[in-house]
Amino acid sequence: MVYAVIMAGGIGSRFWPQSRESNPKQFLAIHDENTLIRNTLSRLQGVVPDEQVFVVTHRRYVDRTREQLPSVPEENILAEPVGRNTAPCIALAALQLLARDPDAVMIALPADHVVRNVGRFHKALQAAVRKAEEKDTLVTIGIEPTHPETGYGYVQYDSQADRNGDDMEALPVRTFAEKPDAETAERFLDSGDFLWNSGIFVWRADAILRAVQRHLPKVFRAFKPLRNALGGPQETEAIAEAYAKSPSISIDYGVMERAEKVFVVPASFGWSDVGDWTAVYALRKKDKQGNTLKGNAILNDSSRCLVDANQRLVVLIGMHDTVVVDTEDALLVCNRESAQQVKNVVDYLRAHQLEEYF
Repeated sequence: MVYAVIMAGGIGSRFWPQSRESNPKQFLAIHDENTLIRNTLSRLQGVVPDEQVFVVTHRRYVDRTREQLPSVPEENILAEPVGRNTAPCIALAALQLLARDPDAVMIALPADHVVRNVGRFHKALQAAVRKAEEKDTLVTIGIEPTHPETGYGYVQYDSQADRNGDDMEALPVRTFAEKPDAETAERFLDSGDFLWNSGIFVWRADAILRAVQRHLPKVFRAFKPLRNALGGPQETEAIAEAYAKSPSISIDYGVMERAEKVFVVPASFGWSDVGDWTAVYALRKKDKQGNTLKGNAILNDSSRCLVDANQRLVVLIGMHDTVVVDTEDALLVCNRESAQQVKNVVDYLRAHQLEEYF
């Protein structure tokens, strides 16, 4: 059967001051009235029933996740004792799925993305599932780029591969590329065979565990003892021990960039990873001056601004390409093009032990 694993362990530090350790990005209603994690579950309907959806999150967010997703069985909310990036998260989920279904096919996807065309999204997943049913085949979803984006990783596919003419099909991956500079991003776009890396993966649970064993032996050794502890009284302790021993590494870098049978489904379904406030600006409706406002705000002689006024009246005069996010205890003001640097502020707060602000 096909299962979904929603990865919901991050904080989303680029969304400070709204996203905090007590209220991370996946629980924010950034795009519409629903939280990102609720929308993620909702768009899986028609592909994976709720009882076959699993969520991996930090243990501090388990109760909050259950409140957000009441239709997901409580036992399907898997608690991480500490964040260790996506490879340990996927190892934990794959072991849980194999314990229930030795033929499990696993869709792994982040909790905090936006998809506008759910029908196209479903077609891409179905094409990926068909390919992932082949032995030891790992599949990712690649997004057809619309502009030379420097904030995403890229996947290059084999443009010479035989194609069957389907609307969406899995093609062999040639290489993965990290976030490029502007010149390289332009070159990727012009080449026609580079896609944005969506971070959405499909594979058999046993296939990804074999790939982890081969390419990330330290992660595999850390989690291997967990097989015999699942469902027993020592499960929580065994998970804690596995995470304590496992290195922190992404599944992209640790496995996908090294494995042999890797395929990508090129797709376009109105996707955004909502990586920072600039991405939010791109998603929201704007007025004639290019401003997008939420809350109590007044703008005069201002254009192309994003304002989230959650507390006080916010007034902008003569401001352009500016982000303003007002919360109860913190105010962010930055240039829209510098929005990715908000993460540096959170790093500063941590370094100076200003816990009340992160």
